[in-house]
Amino acid sequence: METLSTTPHPGPLAPGSQTFDRLTLEKFSLGIGDRFGREGVAQLSALQTAARAGCAIVPVWNKSNREHKLIGTTPAAVRTAAEAAVRTAGWTGAFHVDADHIGLETVGPFLEPCDFFTIDVADFIGKEPGLEDRETVRRSLSRVVGRSLPGLGASITEAKMEAFLSDYAAAVREAGRIHRKIEQARVAGRFIAEVSTDEAQTAQSPEELLLLLAALAGEDVRVQTIAPKFTGRFNKGVDYVGDVGVFAGEFETHVRMLPVAIGEFGLPENLKLSVHSGSDKFSLYRPIREILTRHGAGLHLKTAGTTWLEEVIGLALSGGRGLEVAKQIALEALDHREELSAPYATVLDIRAGELPSPSTISAWDSETFARAVTHQPADPLFNASFRQLLHVSFKLAAAMGPAFLDALDAARGRVETCVTENLLERHIRPLFL
Repeated sequence: METLSTTPHPGPLAPGSQTFDRLTLEKFSLGIGDRFGREGVAQLSALQTAARAGCAIVPVWNKSNREHKLIGTTPAAVRTAAEAAVRTAGWTGAFHVDADHIGLETVGPFLEPCDFFTIDVADFIGKEPGLEDRETVRRSLSRVVGRSLPGLGASITEAKMEAFLSDYAAAVREAGRIHRKIEQARVAGRFIAEVSTDEAQTAQSPEELLLLLAALAGEDVRVQTIAPKFTGRFNKGVDYVGDVGVFAGEFETHVRMLPVAIGEFGLPENLKLSVHSGSDKFSLYRPIREILTRHGAGLHLKTAGTTWLEEVIGLALSGGRGLEVAKQIALEALDHREELSAPYATVLDIRAGELPSPSTISAWDSETFARAVTHQPADPLFNASFRQLLHVSFKLAAAMGPAFLDALDAARGRVETCVTENLLERHIRPLFL
């Protein structure tokens, strides 16, 4: 059994202090975002069951600047909710709070409450680097050019390096700038760094991943988890769209690259892959599990939006006022589909012709509404487009204010059951147990 550690929230140290322990992310971790900060205990219940079954999984509460702006919340509120859930649930293991998908301009409010930072540089991939940035990254890659590193079929040529510099040098330098800004606030080692390229336009090849890790090491970015772009679509809240065999091949090749990067570039020994928009990717969980087992590798999986959907399902199943609130959100979502979808356009595939009509939704009973949203692909009532639309409609619930939160509290038992069972039975069990 993986033993849960008890790493406390370290908080920033005074500038210049040298007495600190490095934060180390454990082997298995789960991003368990909670849009409204109400489901921490239910989520921890699933992780506690996994721990009793012999697998330690560390919770990482994550919420992006985008979600905070849409709802009107703050990063500090996420820390407060997480700590309250830990106390109430009696959780004695490590836990972290993630500044999800931050950049140089958005990281500020996250520096104090967060100890995990997802450094997102996807927008800088393909951006022409300045001469200084290009040459700086080139120097950090000089040690790998011309070498045949383990796991690669051929050596890294000058041509491959030049192509990498054109595509990734700007992104690498931006990651370094963000990382240094975090270090200035928290002191080196007092946080966990993830670098995310999963929202890039194209998947990273093994050579690109290795060069990216080498270049990040050259920037002294102590990356503990890397979130690459994989082939196929990772749409919000629904299964993977693509060739599972191709994904498995990419995933395993990337897993094999990590020990090479650790040994060659001095990156942290716990470096592991992160899969974003990882909730409900049911067809991928078995191959991921088999590959992790085969290589003894770790994983960070983000499942954030799933919790919000389970709140809506729980409301519907509770009937009465809960069902009314769920229907109100759904009907407003139909009216604002384009506005709600725009921030997530690259990770949605909502087909307007498949969405239920307002009159259909109004006529649904509790079970029909819940079955339309619950991700059971074999259920003839399940509607993937409707589920994706609700996935990005949490802004509407936030706008309802106390009306939504009061309904959520009134349906507490039903909602918590939905949240716990979804996380445990659909995600943790197939992936880790």
